[in-house]
Amino acid sequence: MSGRATLVGWTVSHHYPFPGVPNPYVVATVALEEDPRVRLTTRIVEADADELHLGMRVEVVFQQVEDVWLPLFRPTVEQPEPVPLPEDELPVERIASLVRPMPTTRKYEDDAVLSGIGMSHLGRRLMVDPLSLTVDACREAVADAGLTMDDIDGLSTYPGGGLEHGIGEGGVTAVESALRIRPTWFNGGMETFGPGGSVIAAIQAVSSGLVRHVLCFRTVWLSSNETLVRQGYLQPGGGRIGGDLGWQIPFGATSAAHLLAQTAQRYMHRYGATRETLGWIALNQRANAALNPTAVYRDPLTMDDYLGARLTTTPFGLYDNDVPVDAAIAIVVSAADTAGDLAKPPVRVEAAGTQMIERPEWDQSTSTHEPQVFGPAAHLWTRTDLRPDDVDVALLYDGFTFNCLSWLEGLGFCGIGEAKDFLDGGKNIARDGILPLNTHGGQLSHGRTHGMGLIHEAVVQLRGEGGERQVADARVAAVSSGGLTPSGALLLRSDS
Repeated sequence: MSGRATLVGWTVSHHYPFPGVPNPYVVATVALEEDPRVRLTTRIVEADADELHLGMRVEVVFQQVEDVWLPLFRPTVEQPEPVPLPEDELPVERIASLVRPMPTTRKYEDDAVLSGIGMSHLGRRLMVDPLSLTVDACREAVADAGLTMDDIDGLSTYPGGGLEHGIGEGGVTAVESALRIRPTWFNGGMETFGPGGSVIAAIQAVSSGLVRHVLCFRTVWLSSNETLVRQGYLQPGGGRIGGDLGWQIPFGATSAAHLLAQTAQRYMHRYGATRETLGWIALNQRANAALNPTAVYRDPLTMDDYLGARLTTTPFGLYDNDVPVDAAIAIVVSAADTAGDLAKPPVRVEAAGTQMIERPEWDQSTSTHEPQVFGPAAHLWTRTDLRPDDVDVALLYDGFTFNCLSWLEGLGFCGIGEAKDFLDGGKNIARDGILPLNTHGGQLSHGRTHGMGLIHEAVVQLRGEGGERQVADARVAAVSSGGLTPSGALLLRSDS
């Protein structure tokens, strides 16, 4: 390899700690000269961040760390005119054409309903055992459906497994033991689109006739976990980074924010959006959270507040990031023929979008939008006669503001590159707008429940139980789950 490349993305990290490298530092993506389809996550060194620009020519400079040589990059001495940025191997405009048609006219989605919902206490640094939160949410969801634990014959969760990472309660085995459930079927694992994947798996299990009532659950306790690590009570795992993260973390890309911030910058470069574009999403979620007593952040937020907040990793500031919390959410999926026996009106599953089309590796995939959005979004609309204009309320993944923007365009609520105009002023996404968005406050203000809270709020809205934040006559809800992971989407509707 020549060691020459083109700078195709970069972000200045102001917030995230990286051993041996003080903030601010530049995380970047470069496209190799020999084959621009091959991109490396790296750091830019020997350069002033203010002088960097997309299309800049860069060259490798190796840095030795123990027995490893890290390929970092610096601007070349001679800088010709910026070269055109390499196009994605699969442009977003082509993704919908690769969606497979339905193989049969039968829809598994028709065989199941969402029958019960539950949420534990939600807050910052609760210092409560995560399994305790899970049990509270599960009991509430089962009671909400008018069922007992003896009725539950399936368990489904994401990600499952142990407690070490702060995003789990111990998995299916811990909950089965705590609740004394004897499941006929169970499911748990990382390779699905977050909590939405656990719910879809439950719908499929019900549709197969294997089970009647599946309890799906999701627990996060990152807020407490991070505090306990800082205090020395918990020790994070050591050793060298492996797998896909081995191509990112050694270069300072320690957060999904570092990858998505570069994507946001590339989007702004191509379509003319600004930080204000993202700000309208943050302001909308905060306005909705003000009407939700369970939300973490409910104080008013202005555009000046948003733009004036400290930077985390450019172009993201403090309010572009979701809020780490401790909480558990539970959803009961039941067989559709049990609807008449349930305590509350069931929520029907109109369609699910699951097809993977874009490459899953963050830095090799779609460069202008969150990867793994356009495939499942296009797949969703092939499984229903409803259209984006039929959606009354949208609950779209907002781990960062830019996730939400990507889903708005991916699901067709506005055209590709048109979010700047669609979001301007915030009126279109307000509770009384044409597409009420994240009515509970989203993950940006309500709290990071990794997508399960979005499904919970969709059920609340379709039942008409939203109180002050209720969208009038909400009958159809779009829900997305997953952020920079394999993602997916659900289209839900009220029983009427």
